[in-house]
Amino acid sequence: MIGKLERVDLIVDNDDEDLITKLRDFLPIGVQIVPVGARYGTVQEMTSAFRVNLTALSLLAMVVALFLIYNTMTFSVLQRRSLFGTLRCLGVTRKEVFLMVVGEAFLIGIIGTGVGILLGIIMGRGAVNLVTQTINDLFFVLTISEVPILSSSLIKGGILGIGATVVTAAFPAWEAASVPPSSAITRSEIEIKAHHAMRMVTIIGFLFILAGFVVLSIQITDLWVSFLGTFTIVLGLAMLTPKVTVWLMSAAAFITTRLWGALGRLAPREVVNAISRTSIAVAALMIALAVTIGVSLMVNSFRTTVDTWMSQILHGDIYISVPGANASQPNGALDPEVIQVLQNWPGVARVDLLQTAVVDSPSGPIQISANNNPNDGVEQIYAAAEYPPDQIWAAVESGSILVSEPLLNRLKLPGRGGELALYTNMGLRTFPIAGVYYDYASSQGAAIFSMDVYQKFWQDDQIAAAAVILEPGQDIQAVTDRLTSALAGTQTLLIRPNQVLRSDTLEIFDRTFAITSALQLMTTFVAFVGILSAMMSLQLEKQRQLGIMKSIGLTARQIWGLVALETGLMGAVAGIFALPTGFILALILVYIINRRSFGWTLQMDITTGPFIEALFISIFAALLAGLYPTWRIIQRNTAESVRFD
Repeated sequence: MIGKLERVDLIVDNDDEDLITKLRDFLPIGVQIVPVGARYGTVQEMTSAFRVNLTALSLLAMVVALFLIYNTMTFSVLQRRSLFGTLRCLGVTRKEVFLMVVGEAFLIGIIGTGVGILLGIIMGRGAVNLVTQTINDLFFVLTISEVPILSSSLIKGGILGIGATVVTAAFPAWEAASVPPSSAITRSEIEIKAHHAMRMVTIIGFLFILAGFVVLSIQITDLWVSFLGTFTIVLGLAMLTPKVTVWLMSAAAFITTRLWGALGRLAPREVVNAISRTSIAVAALMIALAVTIGVSLMVNSFRTTVDTWMSQILHGDIYISVPGANASQPNGALDPEVIQVLQNWPGVARVDLLQTAVVDSPSGPIQISANNNPNDGVEQIYAAAEYPPDQIWAAVESGSILVSEPLLNRLKLPGRGGELALYTNMGLRTFPIAGVYYDYASSQGAAIFSMDVYQKFWQDDQIAAAAVILEPGQDIQAVTDRLTSALAGTQTLLIRPNQVLRSDTLEIFDRTFAITSALQLMTTFVAFVGILSAMMSLQLEKQRQLGIMKSIGLTARQIWGLVALETGLMGAVAGIFALPTGFILALILVYIINRRSFGWTLQMDITTGPFIEALFISIFAALLAGLYPTWRIIQRNTAESVRFD
């Protein structure tokens, strides 16, 4: 701020309260003492929702991975049921069997977690640029010179990885330990138990869903509580997968039998007969696809809302500002000569001036803006207002202000009859709120003043940007080019038609969600590995059955068709069930998570693209996962397959 001191930083003894009191009494009106902790807390608050959302999406990938771990350990137990039965007959106790399986999972968890931490460091370094760009665009300028590897992050990752493996493996370990020796050798025992437990699992799933909605209905700003409710609903829906799979296989059998005869009748039965395995793989893929659908719908809704909002608030034809390090707001002041040239330019009907600043308040720093646009009152979109739109700006010119929805929610201000206290150059002043407008420029929110009121209280006559409104019939691009040439020797400026400004903003938006797309891709990949693991397990378990079928005339082509039909049906079930699950997740993200994270209200935009894409990916991934297991079965000698037990 040329010619003006913005602040003085003081270092004082923490215990010297008398000094702070004397300073407050000594300093003139308009100067306030603000603890550094308040400013630091505001910075933390600015990025807290961003960090929590990234963490929550990462944990969704972990939820999918839990199904994968469970699937793998269950297969390991099932493959050795006869061994466990023999050990139990020889006197090995249930506790010893349980500890043996859990210990095995613990060792596998150490190896997997070690590899995961290494990959996490590599991927984290690669994601730094994406996250840094987002923070620069939306919050504040940040320069990263190195990426430190925090021991606390490594410890948390290690505990999470090993702990998740051991806890998830405890269920199949208990199954291995609790089976009586006489039935441990019988392969069908586990499927009988699975079918008996299906009803109870379905009831528990409905209870989880109900509990999740109850948690989400609690009006609380803590994001972790909201994410807990969301996870509970997702897990509840996942627990409905066995029952949904059985229902859909019954319906599919009617169609596949008529299309593919005996193989078409056999494939749905095989999926149902191995429900303890297939349902877990289907649930993992379903959750991954539901997350993809939910996040895609949320991002699309967000983008459409911002696009619509910008088309309504960008009233000018050309926007002029000083280049800054931060892409989301102007930085620096326009030269007075530039403003004079604009106001006298041929074909210009009006020039609206804008100034932005960050001022202190009892609640911490707050961004404010001031303008002299007489139509600003009717151009804003209001969530609540004290006056009709055509009377709001008159109230603002009289000393009232407009506050954005995120600022209202962050400071918990009343929507009607509220006031905002700010430190001005004339001391602490309270400004009545004339209206609450929708705003998506900042999750911290902002307040709008009239230019005269702002200059009166802050004695700041600088101008940060100008919106040029042209007379009807003017060529916007041609005027932009002429202004760029005319002002080139006066000051370095960004001179953009509002259409370009709009496209630049959407480009920032797309960069912001690039890291989200990367996490979605990782989640889907983990689910694909789960399907591959499940199909390999199933085909290995059915080697004897398939060997018998080959010996009575089943050709390699028919085996390909049978396995493809099974995997295709599993993928179709996951895709179909992911459609309503993803839609529910999108509703939660749009109307609950986003509002509590950033304080803004989005308009839901439902498009068919994410649903069709998820269904296609589901079936394609499942078919792809069945190729390798099928190839191994075909290559195996028939006599050797029959001997397999």
